[in-house]
Amino acid sequence: MNKTELIDAMAADSGISKAAAKKALESFLGNVGKSLKGGGRVSLVGFGSWSVSNRSARDGRNPRTGETIKIAAKNVVKFKAGAELSSSVN
Repeated sequence: MNKTELIDAMAADSGISKAAAKKALESFLGNVGKSLKGGGRVSLVGFGSWSVSNRSARDGRNPRTGETIKIAAKNVVKFKAGAELSSSVN
C-alpha cells in the first residue's frame, strides 16, 4: 500500500473526503517527524512506537574495491511493533 492508497482507504473508512484524509495523514506524519527530530518518542498503544537511536561511527568496506572506509555516526529511526499489530499479522 502506498500513500495514495492509504489516503483512499482512510477516506472510505471514515466517510470523509480524500482531501481531508490527505490533510490528516500529512499532519500525523509531520508531527511524528517533529517529535522524533526533537529527540522524543511516539507511542501508539497496540500499534507500535517510534524512537531515535544513535548509530556510532564504524569501519565499512567498499564491496567493489575492498577498500576500508569510515562510516560516520548518525541518528536512525527505529520502529517497534505493538502486541496487537504483531498478533494481527501472524
